[in-house]
Formats: sequence, C-alpha cells, structure tokens
Amino acid sequence: MSKYRTASYELEIAPGLKEAVLAELAQWQSSTTHSGHELIQLDYSGDPQHLAQLKTVNAVYLRHTFAVPRPKALLGHQHFQRLVTLIETVMRYNPPGSFQTLHIDAAGSDSSVMQRLKTELAVSAGLLTTTDDEKGDLLIRLRRSLNGTPDAAEGWDALVRLTPRPSATRTWRVQNYEGALNAAVAHAMVLMTRPAPTDVFLNICCGSGTLLIERMSAGDAQAVIGCDIAPIALSFAQLNLEAARLAPQLLHADARRLPLADSSVDALCADLPFGQLIGSHHANERLYPAVLTEAARVARPEARFVIVTHEIRLMESLLRHQLNWRQVSEPLKITLNGLHPRIYTLRRT
Repeated sequence: MSKYRTASYELEIAPGLKEAVLAELAQWQSSTTHSGHELIQLDYSGDPQHLAQLKTVNAVYLRHTFAVPRPKALLGHQHFQRLVTLIETVMRYNPPGSFQTLHIDAAGSDSSVMQRLKTELAVSAGLLTTTDDEKGDLLIRLRRSLNGTPDAAEGWDALVRLTPRPSATRTWRVQNYEGALNAAVAHAMVLMTRPAPTDVFLNICCGSGTLLIERMSAGDAQAVIGCDIAPIALSFAQLNLEAARLAPQLLHADARRLPLADSSVDALCADLPFGQLIGSHHANERLYPAVLTEAARVARPEARFVIVTHEIRLMESLLRHQLNWRQVSEPLKITLNGLHPRIYTLRRT
C-alpha cells in the first residue's frame, strides 16, 4: 500500500506532445481522468516527485476543485484552509527554502479579491507576494473548473505548481541561446530515436546543447556527439553541459561536412534553423538538402533521424524525393512560442 494519499494532478504540456507524455507517464501507476491538447489530468497515489521529474511536460500541478460560484468564496475559512493545505503540501515536497515568493495567475488577478487572497495566502505560507507582472516561486493558478463539480453548477480549480520553476525550465540552462529548443520537446525527440546504451548519438546543429543533455538524461550511450558551426553556440553548450555535469564530445564542424566516418552513427537529432531568429529561408534551401545528404552518409542502416523544423514546405518537398531516408510516421505537429513547427522521424534506408 502506498504511503501517499491519492491526489489529483494536472500536467501542462506543449500542444502536440500528449502521446509522448502519456508514454513517459506509463512508468507510474496513475489514472488519467481527462486529457486535452495542452493538459493531462490524473489521479496518482505515488510519490509526487515522480511526476515532478517527468521530462516531457512543461509543468506539474497539484489540483483541487472547489464547489464555489466565484473566487471570493475562497476567502471563507473552510476553503481558505484547504488552499493553505495545498500550499503546505507542495512546500513539503521540496527542500526548505525552495520557495520565497507567491503569485496567483488568474483572470482578474488585479482585482481586490485576488489581491487580498494572494496577500493572505502569502502570509499564511510565510512567503512574499509578487507584483502583477512577475511570476513567483510558488505559483497558484485559479480558473473555472474544466469538469464542473457534483454539487455546484460551476466550480473553480486551484492548481499549485509542484516546483519553484516549470519542469521544462531545466536547472542546467545557465546560458539561453537565441532560438534554444524547449527542453520538454527535446526530450520527446530523444525518445523518438528509441535510445539504447549501444548508441552513437549525433546532434547536428547542437546549439546550446539542449538535445545533447536530454539524450544523456535518457540513459547510457556508447557516445554522444554534438556539432555546430557557430563558436558562440558551442561555448554556450559547454557552459550548460558543465552545469549539468556532463561531457559529450563537441565538434566545431559544418553540418554539411561532418568529420565522422561513413555509417558510424546509430541515432541523430537536429533542431534545424527555422529561418526566423536563426538563418533565413534562402539559406535553408541550401542547408536542408545538404544536411539530409550528409546525415545519410554518417548514419548506419536503419538509424533514426528526428528533426524539428518550421520549414514545413521545404522539408515536405525534400522528403518526397529522398532515397536515403523514409518517414517512420506522420509528422508531429507541435506549438512552440506561437509557432507551429513539426517533428519528423526518419529512418535510414
């Protein structure tokens, strides 16, 4: 029997990653109660830290639905104490001193009711309050209930984030390179390569090292290699890798002319330039076909190559005429910072 009580949680996910999150979640015995494009709700009776350590989610929240018609009712003694209990529960999950400030994210968060609720909760928890334009370590989201409540026409959900920072905001990211990939998306991409301890893994256009670190966190590999043509990107990658206490091989190399032997790589990933913050569409028209050709040279037969790109028309056009690569599945549509890139999983023929 578990020493933890069954509680309700909500996983905030990048749109498009639901199946990847459910696959990672399968290692823990939980009961999914509701899922949508950007969230998964579940009941779980195990250690909450297991959920907090999920790599493919953006954030994890402890959730409780209040049978109240409006947030003002949360100031009542019974509901307020329940909110305080939720906060204290989350604080117990973390080392002392993890939380310094409290913030409420809700429609009308600048109203007198929300401001009073934030202040009184912060006092009860021994935390400072934040201004309206900054996020706190202890984040509480209030919204109308997605599922309703059995004894009220409308209810309100309170969600308390389990960790001081979003799960996708990795502690190792000490240098944030422009256009760096969301870590949860990067981890999902790594899992799509079906990582094995015998892999020689190559991250083409490695940038500040997100995919490299996520591959090394996914399990052992024979070798993990990253290459980039930009010295600044490699210097940022080195700093992030040092923060993560990892040491893959970094190569200052052109993705079109890799210093690797033929048929030497088992799995590849690439966050190719979107042609916006980094690169241009004109440059990508030359880069993309060259990368596919060079990746095919170094890849062993049946090697998987997982690519994320916003250059959808260009990629689709190139893949229609590819002899070296075939698509394993339909491209995965995701949403990142208002953009709608796709993830392609290819296999070397």
